[in-house]
Amino acid sequence: MSEVAYLPVGKREQTKVQNRQAILDAAREVFGELGYDGATVRDIIRRTGLAAGTFYNYYRSKEEVFAALADDGARRFNPILKALRGRGGPLEDFVREAIVAYFEFMADEHETWMGRRPAGEPQPHVHGETPEMAAVFAEVKDAIENAIAEGRGPASDAEYMAAAAIAVAREVGDKMLMRRPIDTAAAADFAIAMILHGLKGVPEAHG
Repeated sequence: MSEVAYLPVGKREQTKVQNRQAILDAAREVFGELGYDGATVRDIIRRTGLAAGTFYNYYRSKEEVFAALADDGARRFNPILKALRGRGGPLEDFVREAIVAYFEFMADEHETWMGRRPAGEPQPHVHGETPEMAAVFAEVKDAIENAIAEGRGPASDAEYMAAAAIAVAREVGDKMLMRRPIDTAAAADFAIAMILHGLKGVPEAHG
């Protein structure tokens, strides 16, 4: 039995939380310095100061660590969505405010821990959907359903609308992060036009 197994339940849980947080903090630094492709599990373990066996008690690969980071980001963004939804108003206003908030959140996250990523490296994607990402989708879908039910938005398929809005926001946001300088306003304008008006609403590019 490991030494942790002898700890009281409360202390054991606290140790688990601390170890998991240490791994995520180390992963942010390593991904930021080396990029996702260049980083290895060994790099992350070395930065934590934990034993390799301890790391593998929590995550099996760097893909799982990155998914956990994405899940953490979604968890922190969801309250922002809830606050915007609580304002009521037309559905278009919610879409605009949510997209602007999301791109600003992405830019802040990028600056915090991915700012030193090799130039032009694509944003890695999480395969599948984490619980917190599912919660964000549900929040957007519920906001659309409520707006439709209250006559604040066009009657349509709320699930498809939520999926389309999130897909556009994520893909445009990923490209935004690859450009220099990062222009959240231009990216938001484009994504909002695509979501609300389709190709007809997209402004013409000026060379």
